[in-house]
This record gives sequence, C-alpha cells and structure tokens, in this order.
Amino acid sequence: MPKVGDIWESYRANEFVLIIDGTESPGVSKISGLSEGELETIEQADGGSNHVYKLAAAKVKFESLTIERYVDGSPEDRRFMEWFKQTFKLNSRTQGGSTVRKNGMIVKRHNGVDVMTFAFRDAWVKSSKFTDLEAGTTNLMKQTLVLEHEGLERVE
Repeated sequence: MPKVGDIWESYRANEFVLIIDGTESPGVSKISGLSEGELETIEQADGGSNHVYKLAAAKVKFESLTIERYVDGSPEDRRFMEWFKQTFKLNSRTQGGSTVRKNGMIVKRHNGVDVMTFAFRDAWVKSSKFTDLEAGTTNLMKQTLVLEHEGLERVE
C-alpha cells in the first residue's frame, strides 16, 4: 500500500487492466469473481457424540470471472466476438465449447504503477450478453462476459 504521511492508503478499485493471451483489453469497466479458490469442506460426525469434525476436501473450486466492457466498434469487439464464436460453434461439425481456452492476467495498478497481478489459466467463454437497447436513454452499450477457468492466483 502507498504511504501517505504516517498512514497506509488503501488501493482504489478503479485502475486495472485485463490482458488475454498477451493483449491488453481496453474498455473493460468491471471485473468480478477475483477469488483465489475455495476448498470444499467435509463434515464428519463423531459417532456417539454430538461433535462434528470439519475436514478439507481435495477439491478446489474457483468462481467464474465476470467481465464488463464497453462496446465501441474497436478491434477489441471483434476479438471477443471471435472467441465467443470459437466457443459456441453452432451448426458446426468441429468441436467448440470449453476446448477453446485462453490464459490471461488482471493487473491492478495504483497511480499508473502495477501493484498486484492475478493470473488465470485455461479460460473459456461461458456466456455473453449485451445491455438492453432502449430509445431515449443516454446509457453506454456494454457487453458482459462470464469466463470459466481452471485457476486464478496472485503472482508477483
């Protein structure tokens, strides 16, 4: 954390970049699901008593990443559209689905300096949707993508 006087200032959540397969994705306005994983818990009753032991299972589960991005006609729109099309090869003889995977990073910056990085691996597009179209509104159009992945970890 940056130090201001005698106190440490917390990072703000507004300065970050999404990088997929080495390419920065401009226009990303929100990323949720930054969970480093969760171990399943097994509860085992102790026979003859009312005590329950909690044991850690061997399975680690990761939350989906939800990416919100502005739609602006840029090459980035095409890049996400192509990834979606590769995943959802409708009416195709070749297999799509979760076989089309990409690696990426979410870099948290503070005053332009990288301060924390989350790396995710083997991600695929689970879903894609767009904001509602509404006459007379001044809202900006956004795309919301949900990515499944095989792991997210903080890296130096």
